[in-house]
Amino acid sequence: MARPRSITDERLLAAAATVIGRCGPGFTLAQVAGEAGVAVGSVAQRFGSKRGLLCALSRAGTEGAVGRIREVARTAASPATGLRDALVGIYSGLGNATDATDATTVANHLGQLGADLGDPELRGLLGEHYAALEREVGALVRALTGPGWRGPAPDRAARLLLALANGAALDWSVRPRGGLVTRLEQDIDAVVGSWQE
Repeated sequence: MARPRSITDERLLAAAATVIGRCGPGFTLAQVAGEAGVAVGSVAQRFGSKRGLLCALSRAGTEGAVGRIREVARTAASPATGLRDALVGIYSGLGNATDATDATTVANHLGQLGADLGDPELRGLLGEHYAALEREVGALVRALTGPGWRGPAPDRAARLLLALANGAALDWSVRPRGGLVTRLEQDIDAVVGSWQE
């Protein structure tokens, strides 16, 4: 009879995300194991390899981001606030992102993103991730459209807003001025505000 798992996948994936934030794409399974407080064999047995761990992390990241978007939108005071807070919430897994230390963390995560683009399976998972985000953000934009809407069609608006948020995160990680959350809120509000009367 197999021993029950005492270490959850969620704990190992959280450890992986922390280590990626600290070390970037050069992280090792040993570092993840150390962060999780388990043996390296536990991580390797669960995910098979660093690539397997990254695939699992990507799938969990998509599920988490979609869940955060829906929760934020559900509890928002208005559709515009829900849209802004949902877009900002996509980055909530990267820490509070208010100083240079957090800029390094964001840059390390973006460095891993760059490495993922070089692997066909991970690139495919990223495509699924961004498609899921686009669907969720598109639904939030649809809630804003109606009389007085001057913006593009909801699907195009969703793509533009995601590109804005992703670009702002990249720029902020290189040139951190103020906090990332504040930067995202200001940029998103400026664009969405220009689309409304």
